Amino acid sequence: MHRRATSSIRVDEGLVLRPASKSHIPDIVEAFEETWPDVIRAMPWINPDNEIRPQIEDFISDTERKGRTGLLHHWIMIRPWDGYVIGLIGFDRVTRSDRATWNLGYWVRSSEQRHGYARRSIDAALGWLGQVGEIVVEVKVDPNNAPGSKTVIRTVRKWKGERCVSGDSAITVAGVRTMHECHLIELGPGSSPL
Repeated sequence: MHRRATSSIRVDEGLVLRPASKSHIPDIVEAFEETWPDVIRAMPWINPDNEIRPQIEDFISDTERKGRTGLLHHWIMIRPWDGYVIGLIGFDRVTRSDRATWNLGYWVRSSEQRHGYARRSIDAALGWLGQVGEIVVEVKVDPNNAPGSKTVIRTVRKWKGERCVSGDSAITVAGVRTMHECHLIELGPGSSPL
């Protein structure tokens, strides 16, 4: 397994991905609160019965530490001219298929949705991860989440991925179990989107 520390990614003139760090916690909490309760679909580990800030602090501390060693990769989506937090994107090791090494997840705050931030961040993060070697990434989506499904289907097509029914799994979000569809994308130094 190839590992490298999470590093910044300049997506374009209007978007940069910065490694998740404690300095962004207040802005992340604000974005979570703006997007509540929809954000828990993207972050099923959030317990809606508990205060958000300590959960975000624990998450960011863990991802920042593991990002330095290459065990996880999480970025804050940021507008570069004013530092405004748009959302989060990242890779973890919670996979359901027998082929994937990484799982991709993301969310965009509600006021910034439908502006292409997810699409551009996903493409940039997949490109970054694929630079280190042959890797299979899993992307799961709730089929009842129309915007999320549209983004995932577009990404899978663009990156020549495939559906992986054996990786489908029920995920509990706010006490409700929903079957999520699994898709796989193979990456490597020569891979690029269509």
